Amino acid sequence: MTTTRNRRPGRAAIAALGAALLVVVALLAGCGSDSSGGTAGKGSGDSSKFPRDVTVEGKKIHLKALPESIVVLSPSLTESVYAVGAGDQVKAVDKLSNYPKDAPVSDLDAFAPKAESIATFAPDLVLLTDDQDNIVEALAKLKITAVVLSAPKSLDEAYDQFKQIGQLTGHDTEGAALASKVKKSVDDAAASAPTKSKPLTYFWELDSTGYSVTSKTFIGSILSKFNLENIADKAPDTAGGYPQLSAEYVIDADPDLIFLADTKCCGQDAATVKARPGWDVTRAVKDDGIVSINDDIASRWGPRIADLAKEIGDAVKKHAG
Repeated sequence: MTTTRNRRPGRAAIAALGAALLVVVALLAGCGSDSSGGTAGKGSGDSSKFPRDVTVEGKKIHLKALPESIVVLSPSLTESVYAVGAGDQVKAVDKLSNYPKDAPVSDLDAFAPKAESIATFAPDLVLLTDDQDNIVEALAKLKITAVVLSAPKSLDEAYDQFKQIGQLTGHDTEGAALASKVKKSVDDAAASAPTKSKPLTYFWELDSTGYSVTSKTFIGSILSKFNLENIADKAPDTAGGYPQLSAEYVIDADPDLIFLADTKCCGQDAATVKARPGWDVTRAVKDDGIVSINDDIASRWGPRIADLAKEIGDAVKKHAG
Protein backbone atom coordinates (compact mmCIF):
# COMPACT_ATOMS: atom_id res chain seq x y z
CA MET A 1 0.00 0.00 0.00
CA THR A 2 1.39 3.39 -0.90
CA THR A 3 1.57 5.95 1.87
CA THR A 4 2.53 9.49 2.65
CA ARG A 5 3.35 10.90 6.04
CA ASN A 6 1.82 14.20 7.06
CA ARG A 7 4.75 16.25 8.26
CA ARG A 8 6.37 19.23 6.65
CA PRO A 9 10.02 18.70 5.75
CA GLY A 10 12.63 20.40 7.84
CA ARG A 11 14.42 21.68 4.73
CA ALA A 12 11.45 22.60 2.71
CA ALA A 13 9.66 25.54 3.59
CA ILE A 14 9.90 27.33 1.25
CA ALA A 15 10.72 28.23 -0.22
CA ALA A 16 11.73 28.23 -0.25
CA LEU A 17 13.57 28.03 -1.72
CA GLY A 18 11.00 29.62 1.60
CA ALA A 19 9.01 28.35 -0.83
CA ALA A 20 8.63 28.66 2.30
CA LEU A 21 9.98 25.84 0.91
CA LEU A 22 11.89 27.48 0.16
CA VAL A 23 12.30 29.47 3.22
CA VAL A 24 14.14 26.71 4.92
CA VAL A 25 15.46 24.80 2.03
CA ALA A 26 17.10 27.86 0.73
CA LEU A 27 19.82 27.63 3.18
CA LEU A 28 22.18 24.99 1.97
CA ALA A 29 25.79 25.45 1.12
CA GLY A 30 27.27 25.60 -2.33
CA CYS A 31 26.85 27.74 -5.35
CA GLY A 32 26.29 27.19 -9.01
CA SER A 33 26.70 28.84 -12.37
CA ASP A 34 25.65 32.40 -12.91
CA SER A 35 24.10 32.48 -16.36
CA SER A 36 21.29 34.58 -14.90
CA GLY A 37 23.58 37.48 -14.05
CA GLY A 38 23.29 36.83 -10.30
CA THR A 39 26.25 39.07 -9.48
CA ALA A 40 25.52 42.19 -11.47
CA GLY A 41 27.74 45.24 -11.19
CA LYS A 42 27.66 47.06 -7.87
CA GLY A 43 27.21 50.75 -7.24
CA SER A 44 25.21 53.33 -5.35
CA GLY A 45 21.53 53.61 -6.07
CA ASP A 46 19.72 56.66 -7.37
CA SER A 47 19.33 59.00 -4.39
CA SER A 48 17.14 61.37 -6.39
CA LYS A 49 14.24 58.93 -6.06
CA PHE A 50 14.14 59.44 -2.29
CA PRO A 51 12.23 60.05 -0.11
CA ARG A 52 9.76 57.62 -1.58
CA ASP A 53 7.06 55.06 -0.81
CA VAL A 54 7.38 51.50 -2.08
CA THR A 55 4.46 49.08 -1.88
CA VAL A 56 5.52 45.57 -0.89
CA GLU A 57 2.93 42.83 -0.46
CA GLY A 58 0.17 45.39 -0.02
CA LYS A 59 2.05 47.44 2.57
CA LYS A 60 3.39 50.92 1.92
CA ILE A 61 7.03 51.26 3.00
CA HIS A 62 8.31 54.80 3.48
CA LEU A 63 12.00 55.39 2.91
CA LYS A 64 13.34 58.81 3.82
CA ALA A 65 16.62 58.43 1.94
CA LEU A 66 18.57 56.03 -0.23
CA PRO A 67 19.54 53.02 1.96
CA GLU A 68 23.31 52.91 2.33
CA SER A 69 23.61 50.34 5.11
CA ILE A 70 21.50 47.28 4.26
CA VAL A 71 21.29 44.05 6.23
CA VAL A 72 19.82 41.02 4.43
CA LEU A 73 18.54 38.00 6.31
CA SER A 74 17.75 35.55 3.52
CA PRO A 75 20.01 33.74 1.02
CA SER A 76 17.51 34.28 -1.79
CA LEU A 77 17.17 37.99 -1.08
CA THR A 78 20.94 38.37 -0.82
CA GLU A 79 21.30 37.00 -4.34
CA SER A 80 18.62 39.35 -5.63
CA VAL A 81 20.03 42.44 -3.91
CA TYR A 82 23.41 41.83 -5.51
CA ALA A 83 21.82 41.03 -8.86
CA VAL A 84 20.15 44.46 -9.02
CA GLY A 85 23.54 46.05 -8.37
CA ALA A 86 23.07 47.08 -4.73
CA GLY A 87 25.94 45.04 -3.32
CA ASP A 88 27.96 48.09 -2.27
CA GLN A 89 25.08 49.16 -0.04
CA VAL A 90 25.06 45.86 1.88
CA LYS A 91 26.76 45.86 5.27
CA ALA A 92 25.88 42.33 6.42
CA VAL A 93 24.03 39.18 5.34
CA ASP A 94 22.91 36.20 7.38
CA LYS A 95 25.24 33.30 8.05
CA LEU A 96 23.68 31.09 5.38
CA SER A 97 23.94 33.60 2.52
CA ASN A 98 26.80 31.92 0.69
CA TYR A 99 26.28 33.52 -2.73
CA PRO A 100 27.69 35.66 -4.19
CA LYS A 101 31.02 34.90 -2.61
CA ASP A 102 31.84 38.52 -1.83
CA ALA A 103 28.71 39.05 0.26
CA PRO A 104 29.63 40.14 3.83
CA VAL A 105 28.55 37.02 5.72
CA SER A 106 27.94 37.54 9.44
CA ASP A 107 26.77 35.49 12.42
CA LEU A 108 23.22 36.82 12.06
CA ASP A 109 20.65 34.02 12.12
CA ALA A 110 17.58 34.46 9.92
CA PHE A 111 15.70 31.85 11.98
CA ALA A 112 16.48 33.46 15.32
CA PRO A 113 17.05 37.14 14.57
CA LYS A 114 18.06 39.43 17.41
CA ALA A 115 17.30 43.13 17.03
CA GLU A 116 20.30 44.12 19.13
CA SER A 117 22.67 42.07 16.97
CA ILE A 118 21.25 43.51 13.77
CA ALA A 119 21.50 47.03 15.18
CA THR A 120 25.27 46.69 15.59
CA PHE A 121 25.57 47.12 11.82
CA ALA A 122 23.68 50.44 12.02
CA PRO A 123 21.35 49.50 9.14
CA ASP A 124 18.95 51.90 7.51
CA LEU A 125 17.14 48.97 5.83
CA VAL A 126 16.73 45.31 6.77
CA LEU A 127 15.33 42.80 4.28
CA LEU A 128 13.80 39.54 5.52
CA THR A 129 11.74 36.63 4.28
CA ASP A 130 9.77 36.17 7.52
CA ASP A 131 8.75 38.31 10.46
CA GLN A 132 10.36 35.76 12.75
CA ASP A 133 9.74 36.44 16.44
CA ASN A 134 8.15 39.80 15.55
CA ILE A 135 11.55 41.10 14.52
CA VAL A 136 9.99 43.84 12.36
CA GLU A 137 8.35 45.43 15.40
CA ALA A 138 11.48 45.01 17.50
CA LEU A 139 13.55 46.79 14.86
CA ALA A 140 10.92 49.53 14.50
CA LYS A 141 11.38 50.32 18.19
CA LEU A 142 15.03 50.94 17.35
CA LYS A 143 13.93 53.16 14.45
CA ILE A 144 15.20 50.65 11.88
CA THR A 145 13.08 49.99 8.79
CA ALA A 146 12.56 46.29 8.10
CA VAL A 147 10.76 44.91 5.05
CA VAL A 148 9.41 41.38 4.67
CA LEU A 149 9.65 39.96 1.15
CA SER A 150 7.97 36.58 1.44
CA ALA A 151 8.80 33.49 -0.56
CA PRO A 152 6.90 33.81 -3.85
CA LYS A 153 4.18 31.35 -4.78
CA SER A 154 4.62 31.87 -8.51
CA LEU A 155 7.15 33.05 -11.05
CA ASP A 156 5.26 36.31 -11.54
CA GLU A 157 5.59 37.03 -7.82
CA ALA A 158 9.33 36.32 -8.05
CA TYR A 159 9.69 38.76 -10.96
CA ASP A 160 7.72 41.40 -9.05
CA GLN A 161 10.05 40.92 -6.11
CA PHE A 162 13.10 41.71 -8.24
CA LYS A 163 11.44 45.02 -9.16
CA GLN A 164 10.55 45.77 -5.54
CA ILE A 165 14.12 45.12 -4.40
CA GLY A 166 15.29 47.49 -7.10
CA GLN A 167 12.90 50.16 -5.87
CA LEU A 168 13.83 49.68 -2.21
CA THR A 169 17.54 50.03 -2.95
CA GLY A 170 17.37 52.81 -5.53
CA HIS A 171 18.03 50.52 -8.48
CA ASP A 172 14.67 50.70 -10.24
CA THR A 173 16.00 50.25 -13.76
CA GLU A 174 18.22 47.34 -12.79
CA GLY A 175 15.42 45.60 -10.89
CA ALA A 176 13.06 45.84 -13.86
CA ALA A 177 15.81 44.69 -16.21
CA LEU A 178 16.59 41.71 -13.98
CA ALA A 179 12.94 40.69 -13.91
CA SER A 180 12.76 40.85 -17.73
CA LYS A 181 16.05 38.99 -18.18
CA VAL A 182 15.20 36.14 -15.83
CA LYS A 183 11.68 35.82 -17.25
CA LYS A 184 13.06 35.58 -20.78
CA SER A 185 15.61 32.96 -19.72
CA VAL A 186 12.95 30.83 -18.02
CA ASP A 187 10.50 31.20 -20.92
CA ASP A 188 13.21 30.40 -23.48
CA ALA A 189 14.25 27.28 -21.58
CA ALA A 190 10.66 26.07 -21.45
CA ALA A 191 10.01 26.88 -25.11
CA SER A 192 13.10 25.02 -26.27
CA ALA A 193 12.20 21.83 -24.41
CA PRO A 194 10.45 19.24 -26.58
CA THR A 195 6.86 18.35 -25.79
CA LYS A 196 5.42 14.87 -26.06
CA SER A 197 1.82 13.80 -26.52
CA LYS A 198 2.16 11.99 -23.22
CA PRO A 199 3.93 14.20 -20.65
CA LEU A 200 7.02 12.87 -18.92
CA THR A 201 6.45 12.14 -15.25
CA TYR A 202 8.83 13.19 -12.50
CA PHE A 203 9.66 12.94 -8.82
CA TRP A 204 11.29 15.97 -7.18
CA GLU A 205 13.30 14.85 -4.16
CA LEU A 206 13.84 17.45 -1.45
CA ASP A 207 15.71 15.12 0.86
CA SER A 208 16.54 11.45 1.27
CA THR A 209 13.47 10.78 3.44
CA GLY A 210 11.08 11.24 0.52
CA TYR A 211 9.83 14.79 0.91
CA SER A 212 8.71 16.29 -2.37
CA VAL A 213 6.75 19.20 -3.85
CA THR A 214 3.44 19.35 -5.69
CA SER A 215 2.67 21.47 -8.73
CA LYS A 216 1.06 24.06 -6.44
CA THR A 217 4.41 25.08 -4.97
CA PHE A 218 6.83 27.61 -6.41
CA ILE A 219 9.20 24.92 -7.67
CA GLY A 220 6.26 22.94 -9.01
CA SER A 221 5.08 25.95 -11.00
CA ILE A 222 8.46 26.13 -12.74
CA LEU A 223 8.39 22.45 -13.64
CA SER A 224 4.85 22.78 -14.97
CA LYS A 225 6.14 25.07 -17.72
CA PHE A 226 7.97 22.07 -19.20
CA ASN A 227 4.84 19.95 -19.76
CA LEU A 228 5.84 17.54 -17.00
CA GLU A 229 3.52 15.52 -14.78
CA ASN A 230 4.28 15.52 -11.06
CA ILE A 231 3.74 12.16 -9.30
CA ALA A 232 3.35 13.99 -5.97
CA ASP A 233 0.12 15.61 -7.16
CA LYS A 234 -1.70 12.30 -6.74
CA ALA A 235 -0.41 11.56 -3.24
CA PRO A 236 -3.14 10.65 -0.73
CA ASP A 237 -2.09 13.59 1.42
CA THR A 238 -0.31 16.45 -0.32
CA ALA A 239 0.53 18.05 3.05
CA GLY A 240 0.20 21.66 1.97
CA GLY A 241 2.32 21.10 -1.12
CA TYR A 242 5.16 19.21 0.57
CA PRO A 243 4.16 15.55 0.94
CA GLN A 244 6.50 12.89 2.20
CA LEU A 245 6.29 10.02 -0.27
CA SER A 246 7.16 6.48 0.63
CA ALA A 247 9.66 4.56 -1.49
CA GLU A 248 6.84 2.24 -2.49
CA TYR A 249 4.76 5.15 -3.73
CA VAL A 250 7.60 6.43 -5.93
CA ILE A 251 8.37 2.97 -7.29
CA ASP A 252 4.69 2.36 -8.09
CA ALA A 253 4.43 5.73 -9.84
CA ASP A 254 7.48 4.78 -11.94
CA PRO A 255 8.58 8.32 -12.92
CA ASP A 256 10.49 9.05 -16.11
CA LEU A 257 12.67 11.58 -14.30
CA ILE A 258 13.97 11.90 -10.75
CA PHE A 259 15.28 15.34 -9.83
CA LEU A 260 17.63 15.25 -6.85
CA ALA A 261 17.56 18.57 -4.99
CA ASP A 262 19.49 16.99 -2.11
CA THR A 263 22.90 16.41 -3.65
CA LYS A 264 24.76 18.65 -1.19
CA CYS A 265 22.69 18.39 1.97
CA CYS A 266 22.21 14.65 1.84
CA GLY A 267 24.89 13.35 -0.54
CA GLN A 268 22.42 11.91 -3.02
CA ASP A 269 23.31 11.09 -6.63
CA ALA A 270 22.49 8.58 -9.35
CA ALA A 271 24.53 5.88 -7.62
CA THR A 272 22.75 6.24 -4.26
CA VAL A 273 19.34 6.16 -5.95
CA LYS A 274 20.22 3.06 -7.94
CA ALA A 275 21.34 1.37 -4.72
CA ARG A 276 17.98 1.89 -3.01
CA PRO A 277 16.02 -1.37 -2.66
CA GLY A 278 13.51 -1.71 -5.50
CA TRP A 279 14.34 1.55 -7.26
CA ASP A 280 16.28 -0.21 -10.02
CA VAL A 281 12.98 -1.12 -11.74
CA THR A 282 11.91 2.49 -12.27
CA ARG A 283 12.17 4.07 -15.71
CA ALA A 284 14.23 6.93 -14.32
CA VAL A 285 16.92 4.53 -13.16
CA LYS A 286 16.79 2.22 -16.18
CA ASP A 287 16.75 5.05 -18.75
CA ASP A 288 19.31 7.36 -17.14
CA GLY A 289 16.66 9.82 -16.00
CA ILE A 290 18.23 10.82 -12.68
CA VAL A 291 19.05 14.52 -12.62
CA SER A 292 21.31 16.03 -9.95
CA ILE A 293 20.53 19.66 -9.09
CA ASN A 294 22.58 22.10 -7.03
CA ASP A 295 20.67 22.38 -3.72
CA ASP A 296 21.01 26.15 -3.52
CA ILE A 297 19.72 26.75 -7.03
CA ALA A 298 16.90 24.28 -6.44
CA SER A 299 15.73 25.89 -3.22
CA ARG A 300 16.06 29.64 -3.77
CA TRP A 301 13.88 32.04 -5.68
CA GLY A 302 16.49 34.60 -6.65
CA PRO A 303 17.84 35.28 -10.14
CA ARG A 304 19.36 31.81 -10.44
CA ILE A 305 15.91 30.37 -11.12
CA ALA A 306 17.03 30.99 -14.70
CA ASP A 307 19.82 28.46 -14.13
CA LEU A 308 17.34 26.02 -12.63
CA ALA A 309 15.05 26.33 -15.64
CA LYS A 310 17.96 25.63 -17.96
CA GLU A 311 18.91 22.49 -16.02
CA ILE A 312 15.32 21.25 -16.15
CA GLY A 313 15.10 22.03 -19.86
CA ASP A 314 18.35 20.22 -20.58
CA ALA A 315 17.11 17.15 -18.70
CA VAL A 316 13.83 17.11 -20.62
CA LYS A 317 15.66 17.47 -23.95
CA LYS A 318 18.00 14.63 -23.11
CA HIS A 319 15.25 12.28 -22.00
CA ALA A 320 12.66 13.15 -24.64
CA GLY A 321 15.18 13.18 -27.46
